[in-house]
Amino acid sequence: MTMIVMHTIEQLMMSVKLLLQNHPPAHDFQHVFRVYKNAELISKEENSVDLDIVLAAALLHDLIVYPKGSIKSTNSANESAEIAKKILLEHKSYPRDKIEKVADIIKTHSYSKKLIPISIEGKILQDADRLDAIGAIGLARAFSVGGSENRCLYNPIDPFCSSERKPDNVRWTLDHVESKLMVLRNSMHTKTAEKIAFQRTKFMKLFVNQLRDEFHHTEDRTEEVTAALQFE
Repeated sequence: MTMIVMHTIEQLMMSVKLLLQNHPPAHDFQHVFRVYKNAELISKEENSVDLDIVLAAALLHDLIVYPKGSIKSTNSANESAEIAKKILLEHKSYPRDKIEKVADIIKTHSYSKKLIPISIEGKILQDADRLDAIGAIGLARAFSVGGSENRCLYNPIDPFCSSERKPDNVRWTLDHVESKLMVLRNSMHTKTAEKIAFQRTKFMKLFVNQLRDEFHHTEDRTEEVTAALQFE
């Protein structure tokens, strides 16, 4: 990466920070910056990575984010890509021949589209974004989104889908953790992301196990209180 392009990346960072200042916590500038740092870390361990492309895409990948429950949610990546092209065209020092490549990997990074990127830059962006969806920060983001969409924390009758109940991540955030976040590590493309995802998934399993313990104690206490009230 040339000094000129690095300066452009720094300018992009400032622009994106302003553009996302009113975005919800799960998709604000801090999310974008974490994805940027993830992409930077992964890129160092891979061969023949064009940092001009992957870092610009990391900064511009979530310019538009529709709520998960919206019928427009699958359009977020495409619309972000179109705006990204316009922004990069305004930066005269950014290589013109790389703008379309940035847009392409932004379009393919989305989980909901279930696309597998072809380029190493696309794979790195997808890995970097998915890493921010798991682990401690991933859980925090999941419950933040659930709260903003008035989604219940868990199914009170069967929190962990122990019966034949199918996970419903539209209604219950814990179902989202089990059905999506726990399996994201299986979709990583790079060795670096695989290692990080493995550790973060271990933490999420500990979190869910802690929930099991707390639910169990709550159930025990409920029975105790009920028995005491009946006795009175």
